[in-house]
Amino acid sequence: MAPKLQRRLGLYLLTFYGLGNILGAGIYVLIGKVAASAGLYAPISFAIAALVAGFTAFSYAELSARFPVSAGEAVYLEKALGKRWLTLAVGILIALAGMVSAATISRGFVGYLDVFVAAPPAVVLTLLLLVLGALAAWGISQSVKFAAVLTLLEIVGLVLVISVASDSLMLLPERLPELLPTAEPLLWQGIFMGAFLAFYAYIGFEDMVNVAEEVKDPQRTLPRAILLALVISTLLYLLVSLVATLSVPVEALARSDAPLALIYQTATGREPVLITQIALFAVVNGALIQIIMASRVFYGMASQGWLSVRLAGLARVHSMTGTPVLATGLVTLMVLVMALWLPLLTLARITSFIVLLVFVLINMALLMIKRRDPSPVGVTVYPSWLAMMGLLLTLSLLGFELFVKFN
Repeated sequence: MAPKLQRRLGLYLLTFYGLGNILGAGIYVLIGKVAASAGLYAPISFAIAALVAGFTAFSYAELSARFPVSAGEAVYLEKALGKRWLTLAVGILIALAGMVSAATISRGFVGYLDVFVAAPPAVVLTLLLLVLGALAAWGISQSVKFAAVLTLLEIVGLVLVISVASDSLMLLPERLPELLPTAEPLLWQGIFMGAFLAFYAYIGFEDMVNVAEEVKDPQRTLPRAILLALVISTLLYLLVSLVATLSVPVEALARSDAPLALIYQTATGREPVLITQIALFAVVNGALIQIIMASRVFYGMASQGWLSVRLAGLARVHSMTGTPVLATGLVTLMVLVMALWLPLLTLARITSFIVLLVFVLINMALLMIKRRDPSPVGVTVYPSWLAMMGLLLTLSLLGFELFVKFN
């Protein structure tokens, strides 16, 4: 009998898997880019992005309990519409989003490493991704436990930044009027452009469904872990974005390739050695988890027979590691090519666009499935209006980005 994926992830490890994915990219890498678009209103951009992600998180929570299998989004579309071409397209989009995200995060690693040493980016990216690819292939339990340790470090880093810059929060009542935008259209255009970028910072909870076949009691564990990871990350993001805009000039924040290091240095007057070291680990963690996720999507599509015969080897699980080694190798190579080819901001925008498009389809899929099967046994069912709000909000943010891009 061919080896199968093993159920080794409980609520604790799965929540940290999701948190590591969410926290490792956006706030450590993109807070400055969001501030460049939204200015002092960056916290509002993060709040809007959280709202968009939050409604769709309930759709993922319900669907993951209904269909706890790898290549989750592709399976959800298959169950809703039965259109193989759309199923395959969504699966490829999800894998692509994961790979582009891992490339984005890896570029962020180079920015933080420059605080210590100026090394050729191509060499740094190649060595980093080869190590991460090897770790992802080593085993799901080992790699996710390693990711959980790094996630704890990420949280410590964010709490450290909030703590050293906490004096700025005391000024919040005094400075609140300048943090609240007027009705001027140009201001809100910047805020929504910032929200589109900030949305990237929330990407990660949806990836949790792609390790469903490695989760213990997935019908209960997956929904709880998805919602828990999103709530924790949202609270941290709102606090960090507030201290960032209150303690550092927006222009300096927007120019920085290591924004949290800048906040730490500004608040303490000391060299940002510790926070930069933590940021390096955080960025590594995000990239590792995206590689794991994308490889599971390819594995899931291949094991369902949705890919060509030539790619059937992507469904092969190694007998010793219990991981899809060929799929992991393919994903690592593609991430490396993207990281060497595209700049960070472009990568982040591409990822946000792809994931928003997938979120639109996922909310639609759940609404269709709920009509046919409103109350499946053993599954927590959420009100349909949550999925409808998720659909409307993701469509709105996606439409705004397209409007800005082509006008």
